Amino acid sequence: MFKYILVFLTSAWAAILANRGIAIFNDAVRPIFPEFRENRMTRFELAATTFGLSFGLVIGFGIPFSIMSPIILIHSIFLGTDIIGTFFPGKPIKEWYKDKESLIGVILSGLIGGIYGLFILMGLGGFVKLMKMLPVNIFDPLGNLGDPVIYAFAAFPALAIAFEYGFKNGLLSLAIITLVREIAAKLKLASPDGIALLIGMLILLIYAIRQKSDENSGAVSVLSLFGNRVQNIKNNIIYIGIMGALYGMGVNLYLLAEGPQSLLAMSKGLKTEALGITISRALSFIPLKGTTSLASGTFVTDGFGFVATAGLLAPNMIIAAVLGAIVIILEALSLVVFAKIFDKYPGIRNAADNIRDAMTKLLEVAIIVGSMMAANKMAPGMGYLVVAGLYLLNETAKRPLVRMAVGPIGAIIVGVIVNLLAIIK
Repeated sequence: MFKYILVFLTSAWAAILANRGIAIFNDAVRPIFPEFRENRMTRFELAATTFGLSFGLVIGFGIPFSIMSPIILIHSIFLGTDIIGTFFPGKPIKEWYKDKESLIGVILSGLIGGIYGLFILMGLGGFVKLMKMLPVNIFDPLGNLGDPVIYAFAAFPALAIAFEYGFKNGLLSLAIITLVREIAAKLKLASPDGIALLIGMLILLIYAIRQKSDENSGAVSVLSLFGNRVQNIKNNIIYIGIMGALYGMGVNLYLLAEGPQSLLAMSKGLKTEALGITISRALSFIPLKGTTSLASGTFVTDGFGFVATAGLLAPNMIIAAVLGAIVIILEALSLVVFAKIFDKYPGIRNAADNIRDAMTKLLEVAIIVGSMMAANKMAPGMGYLVVAGLYLLNETAKRPLVRMAVGPIGAIIVGVIVNLLAIIK
């Protein structure tokens, strides 16, 4: 019974963290959450965007790996809990427990999230087969909807540089970022896109550190780079630690795995190989996860990935829980350390608004491109028409949806239309 309880608690807690905006697993969704927290996006728009970016990956990636092994690929749980948590109501306020709507949202997120985890544990192979029996496949296309976000995200530092230092400097930065990305891909290094993003942030840092702060001025604010966003993670560090404890125990019991490669190694009893995989994957994802967490104020549900390493190393689940909590807390607090370092350079601090604007503009473009591509795979020609048409019409609405939400909603509508048409025929 313990494994069922543990999976229920892990899934329930992940859904609650997603509902509160404390932690989001999907790298493409995390940068969007500040739009909701800062009242530029409604809960419906957030949920629709999260669904569009995550659902295809749950069905097409997470669950298939999980049902082929007694070990659950964590993507199948945490991508689902992202959807569940963002779907239920709740205001982006600190004292949520005093607000009836937010309290109900937390309770429902935890309950449905926990039940969802149990369904995953018991096997959803039948559900996947049933969904794939639809006349038109929508899951593979939706699974690729977020690809442009992941691949193009490394470009946002170049745009921030262009905002602050001019077009030529931005263009030069983009050229360097692209070159580094291609070299990393040719060398078959882990996560070329993550390496490209890291280089982009370093270039931005080089531009910014030319103006050092006056240590005697006393005007430097520790968290001024991203304001209350970084403080949001620090304020919720205990909740993040609980997630690390639950996840660490799951890995220690060979119940959860952080990725397909480590899952296969664990299922074959290759612990040493699994350890090496978790470490290398965690290191490769630090640039992407760290940057999006720092800029959004929303941490990663599974941390940078070292919690899985701690879970495998621990001799028992109690120590795994302690180590898991400590590791994920240290990962989260490292963002504050980075913020303190960056804060010594006013050039970065003064460019904070540009960084946020650059991320928003990039996400708007990448998500609409991904949505049009996904919709067109479902319905060639019509997919482009519907998504583009809805996007443009939204610009004329009296109460328009947030641009980032229009694309995923349009892609989902196309999926419903083509299946209805196929059934009618």
